[in-house]
Amino acid sequence: MKHGVAFRKFSRTTSHRMLMLRNLVTSLFEHEQIKTTLPKARDTARLAEKIITLGKKGDRSAQMRASAFLLKPEVLPKLFGTFASRYAERPGGYTRIHKFGNRPGDNAPVAILELVDNPRDLRFEITARAIGREVLQDKLRTEKPINLIKTGVHSTQNIIETEKKLEFGQTGMLRPKTRWNMQKMLRFRNQDAVSQLSRNVGNYIDHLMATPIAMKNLHDRERRKTVTGEFALRAGQTAPGDTRSVLDLSQGRLGLRQLRSGPVLTANYIFGRKPKAR
Repeated sequence: MKHGVAFRKFSRTTSHRMLMLRNLVTSLFEHEQIKTTLPKARDTARLAEKIITLGKKGDRSAQMRASAFLLKPEVLPKLFGTFASRYAERPGGYTRIHKFGNRPGDNAPVAILELVDNPRDLRFEITARAIGREVLQDKLRTEKPINLIKTGVHSTQNIIETEKKLEFGQTGMLRPKTRWNMQKMLRFRNQDAVSQLSRNVGNYIDHLMATPIAMKNLHDRERRKTVTGEFALRAGQTAPGDTRSVLDLSQGRLGLRQLRSGPVLTANYIFGRKPKAR
């Protein structure tokens, strides 16, 4: 019977496995967002949480233990400075794992491991897009799209501040799940996060309103090019009024060449014609 067998071995020796995890934790602190396999991300997150706790302590013993674990000394000021102040009020949960499909080749599950509240926080952007989509849907119930395109949506910050104060069970503009994600994300952030979230929501609303117009303009421009002949036709395509044969159409660009004038040499033409009289 095996006792004390815990955690993953990753088909590596103890020294190799620990060096790999130390390297992943160092890369996580350096870039604040890394992509690796899902099992490695889970073990890396477990160790990263402990090292950030050492950074929040900030004493001499914690500095020595952290410097002995991390592979790059230039990450230590970031740990005891930026991360310690960022997570000062947060009791735990400094990392987040996003599943990212499977890796081509061996089909291994891939995940994105990131630090919470980092400048490129994926959850922050996902929540901003969800809020922008729901706010735009609510506005379209009472206003016409052309009016929203001309005036825009300027009350996003007031909407976010109002939804942030709502309690569980109360109704608002946002769905309960979206409101819960927003409140959880803004719980340990400062007031500047509300302004940043409002800007991201406004940018995504502008993107949603501008995308159909841009796609329509692009479609009309490509259609005009095709009709006027400025756009090169691909194999099998034909312009209105084109009378070329299927063989010429299948040749694509080669089908645009001018055919030689004169008879086409076929068996019927060669053997069916009468000989000239001498």
